[in-house]
Amino acid sequence: MNSFPQGFIWGAATSSYQIEGAARVDGRGESIWDVFCNTPGKVARGENGDVANDHYHRYPEDIAIMKELGLQGYRFSFAWPRMFPNGDGVREERGFAFYDRLIDAILAAGIEPLATLYHWDLPQALQEKGGWENRETIDRFAQYSADVVERFGDRVKKFSPINEPWVVAWLGNGVGIHAPGKRDRKTAFTVAHHTVVAHAASTNAMRSVRSDILTGPVLNQARNVADDLNDPAQAYAVDILDAVQNRFWMDAFMHGKYPEIIMEKFGEELKPVIKDGDLEAAMVKNDFMGINYYFDNRIGPAVEGLEQWHSISSMLGASSDETPRGPLTDMGWPLTPEGLEDLLVRWHKEHGANLPDLYITENGAAYDEGISDDGAVHDQRRIDYLATHLKAISNAIAQGSPVKGYYQWSLMDNFEWALGYEKRFGIVHVDFETQKRTIKDSGYWYRDQIKNNGSTI
Repeated sequence: MNSFPQGFIWGAATSSYQIEGAARVDGRGESIWDVFCNTPGKVARGENGDVANDHYHRYPEDIAIMKELGLQGYRFSFAWPRMFPNGDGVREERGFAFYDRLIDAILAAGIEPLATLYHWDLPQALQEKGGWENRETIDRFAQYSADVVERFGDRVKKFSPINEPWVVAWLGNGVGIHAPGKRDRKTAFTVAHHTVVAHAASTNAMRSVRSDILTGPVLNQARNVADDLNDPAQAYAVDILDAVQNRFWMDAFMHGKYPEIIMEKFGEELKPVIKDGDLEAAMVKNDFMGINYYFDNRIGPAVEGLEQWHSISSMLGASSDETPRGPLTDMGWPLTPEGLEDLLVRWHKEHGANLPDLYITENGAAYDEGISDDGAVHDQRRIDYLATHLKAISNAIAQGSPVKGYYQWSLMDNFEWALGYEKRFGIVHVDFETQKRTIKDSGYWYRDQIKNNGSTI
């Protein structure tokens, strides 16, 4: 018997840079990802998001597909440089008009929008002033947040300020495999703290405009599972990686502090950027919390000469091997649905009634099953992935975790950041040469789960 409550929201998710295209249309400004993609060696095969899925022009077709699938919710992101090309107060009304059309079409299809204000496409003009290292960006973000809610808050009622701040900090500014491509631990900690402050500033700015909206963070989380916790090196790796990815934002938002191990080990780098009142402000009330989950990290004995996972472990002084074992997705990620159940139960146990409603705002798998001779896409592996992870959510709900919805990643195959177009996460196949959309077997399977509220999982 499933444990999905009545009113559980079944949705799918995308982000602006990954699907919109129209990079130089209607006054859109340059983003850090435009610059990163045009830097040789940064993105596989030199690919970019200039066209992507051409969603900017094809959104009516894409929303028709959402309706055919029976989606109840759709998580999308606004492109900051489409509405404010330089990240300042100068508006581009054609950008605002696009999101008017998009939101109206989503609502006309009977789908509830959940909007992300920042999914990594920072205006390049702000990056040239320091980006998220510069506290002035927080002020610009708060004003942008207020302007967005002023325009769209009559129709959109759920907003999240920043998608996956850990990725913004560590992949973008720590190890540099995402835009803006900086490689510095102190910078990563600075940006991480500024995302905490920016979340609070954005939330307060939005609520100052409308009191009837719901807001919350979206955090990418994972367990770190040791081969042998009796090994001190593995135990340290588990603790520090959990602190940096999970507890950093959970502790800030729930308790107004950062994990002790971070302050002990890296306080000299972090303390100078924490201003009076920052952590008190971080405890702004959240109406919900989004969790993006894909896989657990395995922690094993260090292998000499092996490059650490994204080099983050070594940056944090951890000596361990994170090479995954067992069946892997096309991303090289292991299949660990039990980790999702464990995380959801963990937060419920740790925070109890103080924990806001939870939404799984991203979860999915990259598998490159192409179109078969019969014109269909038979992606059973994706169906298996989704089924096991939805079962994990059901199990967590049965144990009291307040999960209220699930947004599958992703609605469509799209631009997968530094990996270009090779990795396909969609339940809808996209031929990027012709832009033809084809619903995959997983899409039809998901449609059936929506119809029966997951009762057959």
